[in-house]
Amino acid sequence: MRSASKTSLVSIIVPVYNAESFLEDTIKTVLDQSYKDWELILINDCSTDNSELVYEQYKNDRRIHWVDLKKNSGPAVARNYGVDLAKGRFVCFIDADDKWDCDKLEKQVAFMKQKKCAFSYHSYEFANENCEPNGKKVIAREQLRYKQALGNNIISTITVMFDVSLISKELIKMPDLDYVEDTATWWQVLRNGFVAYGIPSIFSYYRRSANTNSSNKLRTQKSLWHTYRKVEGLNPIQSFHYLFWKNGHALMRRI
Repeated sequence: MRSASKTSLVSIIVPVYNAESFLEDTIKTVLDQSYKDWELILINDCSTDNSELVYEQYKNDRRIHWVDLKKNSGPAVARNYGVDLAKGRFVCFIDADDKWDCDKLEKQVAFMKQKKCAFSYHSYEFANENCEPNGKKVIAREQLRYKQALGNNIISTITVMFDVSLISKELIKMPDLDYVEDTATWWQVLRNGFVAYGIPSIFSYYRRSANTNSSNKLRTQKSLWHTYRKVEGLNPIQSFHYLFWKNGHALMRRI
């Protein structure tokens, strides 16, 4: 693990696949940040729409980078490519259809420096297709450990920040799984002894639409079961136990 970086640069990684409809809003949500020491890494996963034309409007901002993958590989591979390219001490993620509050980076970086932690996340709120908050909120715990996260993973990708002066980049890379690559990553980090420190404030809005992967509930359940069994190495009883509680907590968040 490398020594602490002197810089406070934040590397923001965005996998882009046919995101023409929402990408401009996402770029603007970064440009509007009160914290200005950032780089935005847009990883184009072989989009077939006009996503690149959206980027072209902002290419004169030297903090914004567009990178083309040679073949369509999915969000895990795209994010991992971005992690390799990241120059910042802090690494975080936003998807091409989600939004942040303007002080998200400023508040989260200050929190991580104050806590001297490698891994943090914050609360978020669900939103409709127009990114209008709908009142359904997920509130971060003060601390979240491995076994807690197995049965109640309340960490959303758009809320996560890592300090890569304190944690290896290899450890935050996402396994190439179907649907639950982000969840498996948080488990991977926590399983290795790190703690996720939570910020109760809501800084981001998770857009739900009919076309998002998370809308395919059956496929997600199969992927979670596979991850419990094959990645985490849990037996069937343990896997059922954690899956039951995870679904129960998820249901309560939607009521």
